[in-house]
Amino acid sequence: MDKIAVLIPCYNESKTIEKVVTDFKRVLPEAVIYVYDNNSTDHTDEIARKAGAVVRYEHRQGKGNVIRRMFREIDAECYIMTDGDDTYPAESAPEMIKKVLERNVDMVVGDRLSSTYFTENKRPFHNFGNSLVRKSINLLFNTDIKDIMTGYRAFSYQFVKSFPVLSKGFEIETEMSIHAADKNMFVENVIIEYRDRPEGSVSKLNTYSDGFRVLRTIARLYRTYKPMNFYGVVAAVLAVLSVGFLIPILVKYSQTHLVPNFPTLFVCGFVMLAAIQSFFSGMILQTISQKNRQDFEMELQHINDSKEEKMEK
Repeated sequence: MDKIAVLIPCYNESKTIEKVVTDFKRVLPEAVIYVYDNNSTDHTDEIARKAGAVVRYEHRQGKGNVIRRMFREIDAECYIMTDGDDTYPAESAPEMIKKVLERNVDMVVGDRLSSTYFTENKRPFHNFGNSLVRKSINLLFNTDIKDIMTGYRAFSYQFVKSFPVLSKGFEIETEMSIHAADKNMFVENVIIEYRDRPEGSVSKLNTYSDGFRVLRTIARLYRTYKPMNFYGVVAAVLAVLSVGFLIPILVKYSQTHLVPNFPTLFVCGFVMLAAIQSFFSGMILQTISQKNRQDFEMELQHINDSKEEKMEK
């Protein structure tokens, strides 16, 4: 088991990967630097290997797929995840590692948004999207993560081996943040200095398509982790619609003792039944979710036992 593992997912980062590997080897000489190449066509893997990194491959395209492979294959007491585009300073890594190893933090978030991100980043819709995602998740999941979309994080062994990677692409950071919030993981923020990509280095993140995937991921995970809230809102909307259309019928009936709109009355009844069904679905799923949390706590104990066994070998 490694003491510290630096994880760098890469796709066509030949212009910057050598500097990233060199910087982390200088700041963290005791760490093992892993570069996982994701079908690069510009010899990123060869450059990383010459710079001293351990190079491995994930042939299914997408950052989420790469991180899934990393988390499965690498055992370490502390993990640092960064991007290969030289936008994150290696000098912040020791502080992040210290929080994991000495304070038992499960996930340390490299917070760009509290420092230089909005001045360094030249893509205004990215700025807006990051702020929207941060506010949405902190509101919906009652947490205080300062930068949801950052690719610079530190993890404990416990987090890495208990995190179920479902996303295939750039929405993986959102999934990590929501998982940590829902499972009551110990999360802290470290403010880092963000720098924009150097000239000639191109971002692989599509502002609109990847942005919509992130928002869809938030909605999906909210439904999964907060089913009573999600289905409760659906039930409330349906109930209001049903009552809203029923009131005129009741008023008319009180005046004439006649029901002039039987089809509307029937629809109101079915909509109210759907509201009731949604409410009880939320209750049932909330009970299942609570049981999953209990099982998760037991799984953490098994993961800790596995870590101790591997450290003894």
